[in-house]
This record gives sequence, C-alpha cells and structure tokens, in this order.
Amino acid sequence: MDNMHHLLLFFGMFLLPKVDTLKCYECAAGSSGSCIDATKECPSLADRCGALRLIVYHDDAVIADIKGKSCTSAVHCANASVNFGESRTLLTNKCCTTDLCNTLPAPDVSKSRSNGNKCFSCNGLHCDTSLDCLGNEHYCISATLDVNGQRRTMKGCASKQMCSNNQHVSALIGAKVTCCDCDYCNSAGHTPRAALLILLTPLLSLAMLS
Repeated sequence: MDNMHHLLLFFGMFLLPKVDTLKCYECAAGSSGSCIDATKECPSLADRCGALRLIVYHDDAVIADIKGKSCTSAVHCANASVNFGESRTLLTNKCCTTDLCNTLPAPDVSKSRSNGNKCFSCNGLHCDTSLDCLGNEHYCISATLDVNGQRRTMKGCASKQMCSNNQHVSALIGAKVTCCDCDYCNSAGHTPRAALLILLTPLLSLAMLS
C-alpha cells in the first residue's frame, strides 16, 4: 500500500497544472531616453512587472529623462530621490502583477511639494544654505569624495530608498555617503560647484541596485 501511495504522489507531481510564468514588457533606454517594448518571461523570483523613470535636473533644466521596463520584485518597487538644491535626481517605479501590465511609463513626480523637512546644501564654496526637502525626501544626506586630490562635499535632502542603499552608493562612487533624519543634521562644510556633476552622474546607477 505504501508503494502505491508513493507512486500516486510521483505521478501527481507531473499531472498538476503548470504555474504560469509572469510575462512583462522589457526595454532598456538608449541615449535618447526612449525604448522599444519587447516581451519577456520573468524568472521565478520576479513577481511584478515594472516601469521606471529616472529624471535628472540641474539648475531647473532636465539633463536626463530615462525610461525603462522590466520584470522586477516587490522590494524594488520604491521611489528614490536625492536633492542637492541646484540638482535633483528622481527614480520612480510603477509596478503591477498581471501579464504585460506595464504598458504605461512611470509617472513624472518632479513637481512634488515641500514636506517640511530642512537640510543644509552647498552654494558655491559654502555648505550652510537651507534647503526645503520635497516629496519623500525625509533624510539629510552628505557625500564626500576626492577630486584631483582635493576633498569635495555635497549636501542636501534624500529619500529613505537612497539612504537605505548608502553603502552601495558609497562603494559605487568611491565616496563616503551618510544620512540622518532630523532637520539640519548634515552639518555645514565646504565644497566647490565643480564637484556637482562628478558626484551626480554615478548616482544614476542607483536604479540598478538590489
């Protein structure tokens, strides 16, 4: 009887209906910021379809607007922001759970309002300028790196998603990145304006962090 029971279990594993694999649109943005959709069967750990958008501002002008789509997971369906005053980088994710549901691009959330938090930012050589944090930027951030043998510092506001990945960001850009969660906790320092784009460009890779 035991042998019969085991045999039924063995065949039952093959007779059970196969679980459908989630299908999503996938595209990676080119230099123009646009992409062409293709379909993809997602790996087992990917339980969401996602659309992401990365927008970079400098002096109120858009210098990058990159869109993409892919299979993803719930832990990656978060929005990130870092705001240095004269520059701001926003990563928006829009996720869903049915086949090919990521047809629309992620929204532009750049017009977010002040949330009441305040941090120091840098203006020219001085890092004692008050900055109103926007949207989900509930942390103050400081990033220090070496440029041509000189120490450079950037300060501003950041979201929880950015700060929870600060060790990854530190390793990525070769800088010390720290966050804190009360007003003006990223105390004053000094930086020249030239450090801005040197720091900003690698931060775009935050979109790919796990």
